[in-house]
Amino acid sequence: MSPREEVLAPATTDTAEAAEDASLRPRRLSEFVGQPELKERLSIVLEAARRRGQAADHVLLAGPPGLGKTSMAGIVAAEMDATFRITSGPALVRAGDLAALLTDLNDGDVLFIDEIHRLARAVEEVLYPAMEDFQLDIVIGKGPGARSLRIDLPRFTLVGATTRTGRLTGPLRDRFGFVARLDHYPVEDLLAIVHRAAAILGLEVDGDGAVEVARRSRGTPRIANRLLRRVRDYAEVRCDGKVSGSVASDGLALFGVDDAGLDKVDRSILGAICQRFGGGPVGLSTLAVSVGEETETVEDVYEPFLLQLGMLKRTPRGRVAMPAAWRHLGIEPPPEAAQLFDQS
Repeated sequence: MSPREEVLAPATTDTAEAAEDASLRPRRLSEFVGQPELKERLSIVLEAARRRGQAADHVLLAGPPGLGKTSMAGIVAAEMDATFRITSGPALVRAGDLAALLTDLNDGDVLFIDEIHRLARAVEEVLYPAMEDFQLDIVIGKGPGARSLRIDLPRFTLVGATTRTGRLTGPLRDRFGFVARLDHYPVEDLLAIVHRAAAILGLEVDGDGAVEVARRSRGTPRIANRLLRRVRDYAEVRCDGKVSGSVASDGLALFGVDDAGLDKVDRSILGAICQRFGGGPVGLSTLAVSVGEETETVEDVYEPFLLQLGMLKRTPRGRVAMPAAWRHLGIEPPPEAAQLFDQS
């Protein structure tokens, strides 16, 4: 049985692609590809709660965007046969927003708060007794006549997701009974994800085509699914609808994804460091302005993959382009850039 799902925050415009993306999400732990250690530990936590007839302990899922935190939260609800309630940290502006949400929960419900590190401090304070004691403290009145009222809450499971674990306060992080981090996926797992998505989409993909999509997906299932849809579009319009290795390669190249999985912004970042700033070092804010992106976007979205590939290096003085970056751009580094490679 699928969990009953309610969205408690303003939804984005409903599109065919958004619905299609939702259909690609795994619904059960057995369908979730990758993250074997996380799956094993979470299965034990959920099975123990089911045997006791209790709501599962609160769960915190951390990791970069697109690795399956939202899908995993839905799986928790499905495995517990519970209602799935969804909101996000930025959507909970006032303490009253969270209080109204919590008092509307039923026993066993799973409440998912995405980007939980962005909760306002006043909202977070309300969450502490709700998580720990399943009680809600409300202040009635103002001034000398104000009094505190404590309301009992149903036993629920809070699933929090964050891309910035360091921004979580210690008291909030410590109230989660199960904390897990999702890591980037190896190509083997991404291959399985691509084949699964292709089967759901009714798309014929051979082994070479799946490999092309998987290895350019930056270790991220969300990107793998997105690239697969773009390759499908290319195959249907320019070819016979079947995705081979050459079709996938040509389609991804057309959409700006190169052989290493870098897109236009990635290449702009490397080009700015190598060509405008002589290989670096260059400060984050200067780099962000030069490519027309926000500093947080450059730091959180683009830099991690470039660091993994060994193309970029962070130093106390700024970002430095490594030899792999110069090679990828087909540019010969100037002699003075050699001393940058060994900077710490």
